[in-house]
Amino acid sequence: MRVLVTAGPTREYLDDVRYLSNASSGKMGYAIVRAGLELGWEMVLVSGIVDLRPPSGCEFHSVVTTEEMRNASVELFENCDGVIATAAVCDYKPKERVTGKISKTGDPVQLEMIETDDVLAELGAKKQDRWVVGFALEAQNPRENALQKLRRKNCDVIVLNHPSAIGADLNSVELINASGETEQSWSGSKTEISKELIQWLAKRVT
Repeated sequence: MRVLVTAGPTREYLDDVRYLSNASSGKMGYAIVRAGLELGWEMVLVSGIVDLRPPSGCEFHSVVTTEEMRNASVELFENCDGVIATAAVCDYKPKERVTGKISKTGDPVQLEMIETDDVLAELGAKKQDRWVVGFALEAQNPRENALQKLRRKNCDVIVLNHPSAIGADLNSVELINASGETEQSWSGSKTEISKELIQWLAKRVT
């Protein structure tokens, strides 16, 4: 089994110094990679910039922007059996990136933003006979929004968790299938949850 995992945040630069991003630590994705390696799977990790060392034995690809994550993921997915998309992709970027550094003038600054590539949706559209596990970080109407994301992005299952999971060592998640049913609920450390998820997948995709 060869599995692609996306992890961590992406960055979208306003100028050569400042950027938009989020507080994703990458802990969940890296724990999933370790759990897969323990099971003897080939794990391919595409990660934004995080303060973590890539698990020994995985194939590692470092990226910064959403476009870089999209390009690496689409290419690598071709030779994988499935993908677990934990990355917290930056959804918007400036329409124009300023060269150099934007200087302070004392006046309000207006930024025109455009959407970035939807990495998970593109992988879902290209999956064919491969499987796709998505992650949904939802605060309002969590189950409804997670299920909409699952269907819109052509996932097989989606892992629903709360914004409190960002940067934390502990998590509480719900695994939802395409029918909107809860397959599993897990709470504990991200390491423990990752092992549960990988074991669940192993029973269904191998």
